[in-house]
Amino acid sequence: MNQLFRNPELRSAELPITTRAAEGLERRRWTVAETEAMTRAGILDEDERFELIGGEIVPMNPKGIQHEVLKTALNLHFAANRPADIVFAQETTFRLSEDSFVEPDFIFFRKADGLAALDPRTALLAVEIADSSLRWDLGRKALIYAQFGIPELWVIDAVRRVTHVHRAPRLEGYAQIIQAAEDEPLVSTSVPGLEVRLAHLETF
Repeated sequence: MNQLFRNPELRSAELPITTRAAEGLERRRWTVAETEAMTRAGILDEDERFELIGGEIVPMNPKGIQHEVLKTALNLHFAANRPADIVFAQETTFRLSEDSFVEPDFIFFRKADGLAALDPRTALLAVEIADSSLRWDLGRKALIYAQFGIPELWVIDAVRRVTHVHRAPRLEGYAQIIQAAEDEPLVSTSVPGLEVRLAHLETF
């Protein structure tokens, strides 16, 4: 285990070995490569759902039926109506840095860039569907997306069917945040030609 924790192939030498929690106590800082290695070794269950934020493992909330219904409907819509030069990945491990990754419900990027090269420089639009995680997605997670320069973020409240559209990322957060009701069109500015109206989605 100690060899795994300090393996230079899994972490940069300059990355601090700990993080500091709000209460002042130090915590072990993990890298994306280390969590992947622990999953391969069976230390972390491959089905365990978490995100890595600044080296800290953050468990993900269980997803309710409203989340899953909306995600399925959006997946079908996006697949049928995306621009020809744009693709998207669903619930993929989106690596932001050496010690941070998130798993957005959808992440859009240019087909020419490819999934293997997906990072904050090539990502165009992230979509988060939230029910029990709405406060986290609108707060700390939105700030993370902004700090890494993701051009556009949609946080969809799966319960109220209201979408919080974030644009103009800054280090202190998104400069522009607007709300759209389910009967209003969502038109992406970072993915030209991508549009959806939640009220018109076919649900199952």
